[in-house]
Amino acid sequence: MKHLIIYAHPHQESLNHSLLEATVKALEKNNHEVVVRDLYTLNFQPVFTEEDMEAMKAGNTPQDIKVEQEYITQADVITFIYPIWWAGLPAIIKGYVDRVFAYGFAYATGEEGITKLLAGKKGLIINTHGTPSAVYDEIGMTAGLKITSDVGIFDFTGIEPVDHLLFGSIGYLDKEGYKKIFTQIDETIDRHFS
Repeated sequence: MKHLIIYAHPHQESLNHSLLEATVKALEKNNHEVVVRDLYTLNFQPVFTEEDMEAMKAGNTPQDIKVEQEYITQADVITFIYPIWWAGLPAIIKGYVDRVFAYGFAYATGEEGITKLLAGKKGLIINTHGTPSAVYDEIGMTAGLKITSDVGIFDFTGIEPVDHLLFGSIGYLDKEGYKKIFTQIDETIDRHFS
């Protein structure tokens, strides 16, 4: 299968970057083709401008958007890896969704309602956050994050969400706690993509 990983974290030495490397390694171990789009390294411009909107309405999709849409078109599986900041997606990945998952490419509307133009693809999300997972579960944040991304982005466009891993207490775990995170990533990849 062809896997596209959309990655968003500014620090190359971060836990998120280690999770990216572990995900790529697990997929390649199972003989999958993997493409990584590191939004910070690409210096992806996340602001959906009036110029973007007018160009797209006229059928002239800006080149940077067109490139990303081609990667999505070619992918069988789309994986997002990013930290949770202020209860949501970092601005750069939110902007990626705003600009790339555009009307006419990822979804459309008609007499039948919403047409999911990315149907047939699968999706995986891997997130980290500093708050303990039990707290996020108790206040409904875990469920809210899953609804926002799994339903609001993936399912809305036809991508089948296969899993959403949320790892909490980042920065406060012991060595064994971090080891469990990497084990869970390996197990998730094996379960869904082996």
